[in-house]
Amino acid sequence: MLPTEGFTCFPGQMWDRVLSKVKKAVVFMDDKCAESLHWNGGATSVFESGARNLKPFSSFEAGGENEPKAVFVVSTLLKGRTADIIQDIVGLSHFQYCVVFTTVAHSIHLLANNVTAELEGNPVFEQFEDKLCEWMGDMNYTAEVMHAPVVFAPVSPQLLLAPTFAHLFPLLPRDLETINIKRPEKRRFGSLTDVDLHSLSPELQIEIKSLASAVNSMFESTSTREESFALGPMSRLIAGELANHPQAKNRRKTAPNKASIVFIDRTLDLTGAAGHHGDSLVEKILTVLQPLPGHTTDVQVDMLELTNLQRIPDSQPTLAPGCLAQTQSSTARLLWETMLASKQKEAVMEVRRQLVEAASKENLPIKMGLGRVTPEQLCSYVQLFKSNWGALESHCAVIQLGLATAQTLRHPTLPRWDSCLAFERLLLQALGDSDLAGVLRQLLPLMKPRAAKGEEGSSSESSSGSRSGEEECGPDELLVLLVYLYSLAGEAQIADDEEEEEKVERELIGALTLVITRETELSPLLQKLTGCGSIEELTMERAHTAVEGVFDTLRELSHARDHLKQLNSVYTASDGVHQATYRPFLRQVLEEIFHPDRPESPDIEHMSGGLTDMLKTGFSMFMKVSRPHPSDHALLFLFLVGGVTPSELRLIREVVSAHKPGTQVLVLSTRLLRPTDVPELLFTTQRLVPDIGV
Repeated sequence: MLPTEGFTCFPGQMWDRVLSKVKKAVVFMDDKCAESLHWNGGATSVFESGARNLKPFSSFEAGGENEPKAVFVVSTLLKGRTADIIQDIVGLSHFQYCVVFTTVAHSIHLLANNVTAELEGNPVFEQFEDKLCEWMGDMNYTAEVMHAPVVFAPVSPQLLLAPTFAHLFPLLPRDLETINIKRPEKRRFGSLTDVDLHSLSPELQIEIKSLASAVNSMFESTSTREESFALGPMSRLIAGELANHPQAKNRRKTAPNKASIVFIDRTLDLTGAAGHHGDSLVEKILTVLQPLPGHTTDVQVDMLELTNLQRIPDSQPTLAPGCLAQTQSSTARLLWETMLASKQKEAVMEVRRQLVEAASKENLPIKMGLGRVTPEQLCSYVQLFKSNWGALESHCAVIQLGLATAQTLRHPTLPRWDSCLAFERLLLQALGDSDLAGVLRQLLPLMKPRAAKGEEGSSSESSSGSRSGEEECGPDELLVLLVYLYSLAGEAQIADDEEEEEKVERELIGALTLVITRETELSPLLQKLTGCGSIEELTMERAHTAVEGVFDTLRELSHARDHLKQLNSVYTASDGVHQATYRPFLRQVLEEIFHPDRPESPDIEHMSGGLTDMLKTGFSMFMKVSRPHPSDHALLFLFLVGGVTPSELRLIREVVSAHKPGTQVLVLSTRLLRPTDVPELLFTTQRLVPDIGV
């Protein structure tokens, strides 16, 4: 077995533990576990294992009179809100046998209950078993509570996501201010790199310990001894927690397999996350299609074209959507991998090839098309399957990926992608030629309200200076462009007049406030940003306060790499011959790791896990002791804390094949990013106090 195969099989093995208990049971599952299951065989695997029903984890759900067994699968601690929901469901049902799986380890339950001593057995789980019997109404009924780290989703053989931690994001300088407020003046931290785990909120400590515990479970399952490295303050905390994990010490003594794992903070390169330069089909699909409800990664694929139903404008669809996670079909899995790892042109050509091949296998009357692939052409191939139920069933997985591609390529908002890309290129060139105020001025013409639907093309529109409908950048895209620019602000020329910069910022704040208040409806991002559910609730004052908060955060973004000595820039200025370019941080890190001279990077910190490693590190200061290096082993993990983009997955593959083809690289991350996720994570996420279900 190839080393990476053991790791991509790990999530499925953890789900097998859960599936072994679901026979004749009603299964209740929270959204985060449901998203993990979605990429691990989906609901099909639950029903094939004998489950009677699969329901959301909600106080409004219950089992029927003739359903005596329940299985709960949750991603949270078994206390507070989670315990209340289980009690509500059990109280409304007639269960005699309850099984509860939690992704949170027992050791973290002890910590959450302020127990620091090492205790035998699983007392917190045993107490919860007694509570379950109490709620079922008979202490002789059966209850089981156990830990199952069903955290990872194998999105591709190269990528494991952890949907449970989708909102975990590296801290920003403004978070440091919040941490320091509660500390005595003499004990305040000078920078985020000084922050230790115990100074964080209990919720964030539990989140970090849970993530380290899940990674440890994966290494334990595959008998792997890892060397941990970190880039960035949050990564340092996670890698340190993994290095000192109590269960890991014994494993490292005997584990036959070896690997390196490098944790990297997303905030060290927000330019790559917010940019539209990736030339990736999947990035566009994730951006323009609506997400599946309760999911952070997958999207809804409209299946109406495969039916005879009529599309009714402004009505809710009654047809279940398709999706990207096609775990049952090997052909579709290979197609998805190509879409994820290739440039857009190659990916679209492969989608067409697979649809043609599927139609040919079923002897459908296909007209071969050469040259450029169009969405109309892809739809015409898909519709060949419409009247052939057997063919539709056999190739449904590939058809869903084909429809996702066609619907993206003809989506009315897709031209915004090219508008953003063109403007990013303009900003990139302007950065080297002027100060930040000069570059910010170039954004002002974009900060105009969009015309309402129905107004487009009217004479009043052009005179009022508003921008036309679907194709133009809306507030969400403007926020993404601001993140892109401010993440590079440190590369601009030093300003002669700081007051000018403040003046332009005030103009931008006023203009963006007006743009938001003139929207006809608020996007999910604007709802979170302003705290308003509808445009009717939104006042100018609330919008202005929200935008001021955005700019407070934006000003901090250019300082994310200040603590780095070598990898402190992602920008190459124009030299008169070549244009200014963005240099991806990941590329620089990998080139440093795979450098033939194996230099010791001052920025990639090795996190020691025990006395031997500390002695090695200490001795290396005055003796020739080889310190661990990320390229020591043939297997390398890159864990991007805060998300990874599809185009970065391709970049990783290209750099590894160019510099060290024998190395296998597996990417782990908290989510698969679309550009509009970045403002949400920066401006609306409770980074210091995550929701842990308590």
